[in-house]
Amino acid sequence: MHVLTENAALLSKAFGTTLLLSVAGGALAAVVGLLVGVARISPVPFLQRAGAIYVETVRNTPLTVAFFLIVFVLPQLGLTIPSYVAAAIVALGCYTAAFVSEAVRAGVNTVGRGQAEAARALGLSFLENMRFIIVPQAVRAVVPPLANVWIALVKNTSIAAGFGVLELTASGQRINFLDPAAVVPALLWIAVAYLVITLGSAFGFRRLEHRLAVAR
Repeated sequence: MHVLTENAALLSKAFGTTLLLSVAGGALAAVVGLLVGVARISPVPFLQRAGAIYVETVRNTPLTVAFFLIVFVLPQLGLTIPSYVAAAIVALGCYTAAFVSEAVRAGVNTVGRGQAEAARALGLSFLENMRFIIVPQAVRAVVPPLANVWIALVKNTSIAAGFGVLELTASGQRINFLDPAAVVPALLWIAVAYLVITLGSAFGFRRLEHRLAVAR
């Protein structure tokens, strides 16, 4: 226990950083993923192709490559992100957005095509159709896959340890460097911390899914 008490400040800060990366990265992924998902099902061919290229590129590229591009390549192009934490949030958000968009697209496809056609017959635009007809029904189908995407995002925050961000995994590396004998209990605490976030999130998503099912 003395390992945890001696490194309490370090571990607490790392836990907070992991939460920040998860929440901020998840929020960015939700916004970008929704936009990409809508683009993929829009009636505009250019938007469909652009969305498909984005999704396929990200899905077939390691997350580490996204970190390298944002942390090292963007500054060479004059686009400097103020901190490594902010860069990690952008990398996680933009990468996860591809998987969010696929969940959105799959959810939209669960809504009967006839409802969209009826909405168009009534004179609703594409955006009005999405807002009033499609999205309210698709949300129920989107929650379970989004839960999996979110949990994957939480675990992916560990990649930020290799890019100057002091999150949970990086705190274990630092403790190992300072006191190799203390690394095992520290890593056990870190594993528990990840479980607290992921299992807590899974419980929250199940509650949300249940409430949406009851509302239906």
